[in-house]
Amino acid sequence: MEGCWRGTLATLVILATLAASGPSYQIIEGPKNATVLVGGEARFNCTVSQGWKLIMWSLNNTVVLSVTPKEPIITNDRFTSASYNEGDDFISEMIIHDVQFRDAGRIKCSLQSSDREGSAFLSVQVVGKLTIPNNSLVVPEDEPCNMTCHAVGWTPLPALSWEIGVPVRHSSYYSVPDPDNLQSAVSILTLTPQGNGSLTCVATMKGLQDPESVTVNLTVLPSPLESDYQNEIRKSANVKTGKETFETKLKSGNENYGYSSDEPKTTGEWRATASPPPKPYEPSVPERHSSGQPHQGPDHRQSSSASRPHVTFYMASPKKVRTVTLV
Repeated sequence: MEGCWRGTLATLVILATLAASGPSYQIIEGPKNATVLVGGEARFNCTVSQGWKLIMWSLNNTVVLSVTPKEPIITNDRFTSASYNEGDDFISEMIIHDVQFRDAGRIKCSLQSSDREGSAFLSVQVVGKLTIPNNSLVVPEDEPCNMTCHAVGWTPLPALSWEIGVPVRHSSYYSVPDPDNLQSAVSILTLTPQGNGSLTCVATMKGLQDPESVTVNLTVLPSPLESDYQNEIRKSANVKTGKETFETKLKSGNENYGYSSDEPKTTGEWRATASPPPKPYEPSVPERHSSGQPHQGPDHRQSSSASRPHVTFYMASPKKVRTVTLV
C-alpha cells in the first residue's frame, strides 16, 4: 500500500515538472510600438528561439499572417513576411502595406503550443488639410490684425506655429482644438505689421518627416491718419520754401540807397545827394528883405532866404535832412 502511494506521488511530480517547463522554444523579443501615416508602411519584428513550429501574427485579435519554417501563409496581400537569422535565433518580420486608419490597434506575435506572446501598438496618423482663408491679405499699417490658420481632418491634432516674414511691432499666437470638430485645430496670429511680406502657418506631428505649411502674402497700406499728417508736413515745407524764395528775390534786387537804419553813421558813411534844382527865378515877384525888428502879427512874407538858392543834403537816414543856404 505504501509502495503504491509512493509511485503515484512520483508520477504527479514528473507531470508537474513537464507542464512547468513547457516547450523548449520561446519568444525572446517581441515587436515594438510603431507610428505611421495613412498610406505608409509599418514593420514589426518578433525574435524566437530554435525549435518553433508555427508563428502567428494577429491584428486586434485577428490572425492576419502565419509563418512556418518552410514558408509564410499569406491570406491578405497587405500583410507580408520577411525572415532573418541572428545566430541561433530566428527573426520573423510582418510588413503592413498601405496602412489604413482602421489598422490602428494591438499587434501580437505568438507561438503554437505556447501561452507566451509579444505585443505592440500601432498608431496611425492622418494628415489633413492646412488652410488660411485668404491667400493674399491687405491690412493697414501699424494697426493690430488677426490671421487664422485651420488644420482640418488631422489625427492626432498637429502642433501649429507661425513663421513671420514681415516687419512687425508686436506678434503673438495661440492654438486651440476646434470644439465642433475633434480632428481640427485653429491657430490665431495677432500682429501689428509695419511692412509687406509673407506669413506661413506650419503644422508638425510625430511621424511626419516634413512639416506641412501654407503661406500667404501680406500687403500693408499706409495709415490714413499718417497720410494726412504727412501731407500737412509736405504743405508746410512747400510754404516755407516759397517764403524763402521770395525773401531771396528781395535781397537780390537793387539796393535802395535812400534808406538806412537810424543807427549813427560816421562822416565817411554819409551819402550826399543834391537836391532837385531850385525853381527858376520869376522877376514878377519882388524881392523883399526882412527888417531886423521882429514883426508883430501874422505875416505871410517869406524870409529873405527864400529867394536865395540853396542845396539840400540827404543823409543816409531819411529822417535826417541837412539844408545849406548859399549866400
